[in-house]
Amino acid sequence: MERLIEGDHRGTHRRSERPALLAQMAKSRMRAKIPQLEEALYGHFGAHHAFVAKQIIDHIDYLDSAIGALTQEICERLLPFEPAVALVASIPGISTITAQVIIAETGGDMSRFPTAEHLCAWAGLAPASYESAGKRKPAGTRHGSTSLRRAMIEAARAAARTKGTYASAQYARIARRRGPNKAAVAVANSMLNVVWHLLTNGELYQDLGADYFESHNDPTVQVKRLTKRIEALGFDVTVTERVA
Repeated sequence: MERLIEGDHRGTHRRSERPALLAQMAKSRMRAKIPQLEEALYGHFGAHHAFVAKQIIDHIDYLDSAIGALTQEICERLLPFEPAVALVASIPGISTITAQVIIAETGGDMSRFPTAEHLCAWAGLAPASYESAGKRKPAGTRHGSTSLRRAMIEAARAAARTKGTYASAQYARIARRRGPNKAAVAVANSMLNVVWHLLTNGELYQDLGADYFESHNDPTVQVKRLTKRIEALGFDVTVTERVA
């Protein structure tokens, strides 16, 4: 792009060269469509276009420089918290940047939260309830730290895409019944619960595996649940245990 802009200022590039120059910047699968890109990019690119494009590129360069400086400052300030960041980042779905956000938002000190549930409630990931006339009704989640809540939900969606993990299995189970958004909140709650325990105990994460739910299913509980569902449809159910 800089070659194209400089060329337009100096008048050294012929118009026919510009689409080819731009098309060569294509990445990945778009490179297979370079002829179509050249055709689509053919047009008039004058000196005023080059001037505006240079202003945009200069602004992008400034933003890149600012991001680099901020990143260096963040890394320096997080040096005392590197062990805590490593613990949190050991959870599938939580990147180093997300772990840094979690440490920044919580301070890394779990002693201020008596239990993991207190931390989840503070982050706005715990279920809320509405009580009226002595009856409690669900009311979504509580209000809390928006930055931490956002980071945890993004981490939950990332964990849902991992292979063979507890979080991915939990997400799939809940998403089938209650939809992807509620599943993401539930997984985010579980992951933040784990964060509290890791930072409290100082231990790396040990995943329970995707088969955790199947291996811990209680047949008695399943029978009761299925019996209630069938009875709700208006049928009588008699269950007899099969003799092995």
